[in-house]
Amino acid sequence: MKFKILMSIFTVLIIGFMIPEPKRIPVKSATSNDWNSATFWYEPWGTSGVHKGIDIFATSGTPVVAATNQLVLFRGEFKKGGKVIIAIGPSWKLHYYAHLATINHNRGFFSSAGSQLGTVGDSGNAKGKPPHLHYSILSLIPRPWLIDSSSQGFKKAFYLDPIKYFNAI
Repeated sequence: MKFKILMSIFTVLIIGFMIPEPKRIPVKSATSNDWNSATFWYEPWGTSGVHKGIDIFATSGTPVVAATNQLVLFRGEFKKGGKVIIAIGPSWKLHYYAHLATINHNRGFFSSAGSQLGTVGDSGNAKGKPPHLHYSILSLIPRPWLIDSSSQGFKKAFYLDPIKYFNAI
């Protein structure tokens, strides 16, 4: 019985890595000129200490799109992130979209790469700052080879650099 359970878990994990992962920059028409490449793991960064994602700047109301095929796990609000969406995509990666002006609640559980999730804004602790999307990628499967000696460097086993993700496009 234990063997069947372990094999089932192993099979589900493997399937998660076999799902194709089309990649998109999650702000419509954004280019590398719309973010500062030095902001991933920039410190000091407010109460979190380190900036674990990037900010993609755009006009308020610009569409925010799914960075890949994903299952939406949460649509709602957090104190810091404001209006947020959390989704799980291929290879067991969580995609975090924050500071949205609007969230498309009429969307289903599945969002294909490039489908609109909401719009760029300044909600949460970004209120009064230039509108942007805070975008983070968190791997549920640790990658210990990414750990370094930087502040909170052990968390790099989980937080992935979105710019490297975009470079694979």
